[in-house]
Amino acid sequence: MVKHSATKSFSSRSKLVNSKCYDSKLRRLVRVSARLMLNKLVVVGVNHDSASVELREQIAFAPEKVNDSLSALIRDTQVSESVILSTCNRTELYGVLPENVDGVVVSDQLSHWLASHHGIDVNQLLPSVYRNHGVAAASHLVRVAAGLNSMVLGEPQIFGQMKSAFAVAQEAGAVGFHLNMIFPEAFRIAKKVRTDTAIGENPVSVAYAAVDLARQIFSDMERSTALLLGAGETIELVARHLRDAGLGKLIIANRTLERAEQLASQFDAEAILLADVTQRLPDADIVISSTGSQLPILGKGAAEEAVKARRWRPVLMIDLAVPRDIEPQVAEIPDIYLYTVDDMREVIEENLRLRASEASKADEIVVSGIEALKDGLLERQSADVVKTYRDSALALQQAELDKALKMLEKGADPEEVVGRLARDLTNKLIHAPTAGLRQLAKEGGKRDVSRLAAILGLTDIDDERDEGATLQ
Repeated sequence: MVKHSATKSFSSRSKLVNSKCYDSKLRRLVRVSARLMLNKLVVVGVNHDSASVELREQIAFAPEKVNDSLSALIRDTQVSESVILSTCNRTELYGVLPENVDGVVVSDQLSHWLASHHGIDVNQLLPSVYRNHGVAAASHLVRVAAGLNSMVLGEPQIFGQMKSAFAVAQEAGAVGFHLNMIFPEAFRIAKKVRTDTAIGENPVSVAYAAVDLARQIFSDMERSTALLLGAGETIELVARHLRDAGLGKLIIANRTLERAEQLASQFDAEAILLADVTQRLPDADIVISSTGSQLPILGKGAAEEAVKARRWRPVLMIDLAVPRDIEPQVAEIPDIYLYTVDDMREVIEENLRLRASEASKADEIVVSGIEALKDGLLERQSADVVKTYRDSALALQQAELDKALKMLEKGADPEEVVGRLARDLTNKLIHAPTAGLRQLAKEGGKRDVSRLAAILGLTDIDDERDEGATLQ
């Protein structure tokens, strides 16, 4: 009976290490590590505000070379994870800082890598580069994804482009624990900006701006013909806006006829190969281009022949690509009016004003979203850490309990068994924290020792924080 009673007593106390107190303190510890993880984020880049189209096209990444570039970036710099975002309006490198390395140092390293990778003088690049790390980098990431940092405020394309860049980096193996935590949360905040504000209600994308310009020049769109070069997302948006504007005829040219036909079928358009563009160029009143070509696909000679065949009837050409698809010299030809993405600024100003009133509301969502991002990182990290800690403690508990039960079965004195169980379990549970405290003390980390002491309940963590602030 004594054995049975003692055994039941041990079992009823076996939830000793499940204390909510330990969970709470561990979560407080992980909150610190979550902030540290966010502080490891770094971004370096240029955009339409900081750099000319000429510079942006020099440092653009061709889609087929991004995988190799990601590998080179991680190999040649100190970042352990990376995402490369390259669009017509921006090139950005996102990375994760190594331990105990200044974000400014790594930002400078990334800037030099970007210049070297594209074979340009770093002194040509540096004046146009912006750099952020930590919370500022996270805020920048969210603002870019939400379209708040775009040439056209609130434009939706960048969200898809950023998600695509993240997916490419994942597939290339360039994304690890940190970016896998941060990017999805940033996308969630960006989506909230779009759903909770009217920032995207008035269509002011570059594609819309291009069509709006065409509508101003050609008042009778029903009698006009447009030739679109490319078949990507931007051109699809252009085609949709042209259709809504009542365009008479649409021709879509692409490197692969199959893709051109797929897009053309949506808009009752004609599909041709890019190689056949010069033959159809004289038919076009409007030419809008956005391909991924690294070299111009429409030169001055071909444009001059086309305008002659048109008997010098005016042609509007809008080049939305970076690098540019249309040679700048085409603008020298009489009766051809050539615009680039940078020229679109004036066209979109009016619609921007319609969205500006929503910008402050969007900014508030970003600020609160960054706090939510911290909480999200905390929740995911703390759950894993607490579970691991509790599983480890429960394993120790079970091992000691089994040992005590065996001693009782052999007739050992219950009081002696209880004392030994308590002593051995206590020693094993405090071994790791004790070793950590000794190591921190040896390394001279007074603040870290105080913080760990607070986590263990030896002092109040808020008091410790206040004391640290006072000492600073």
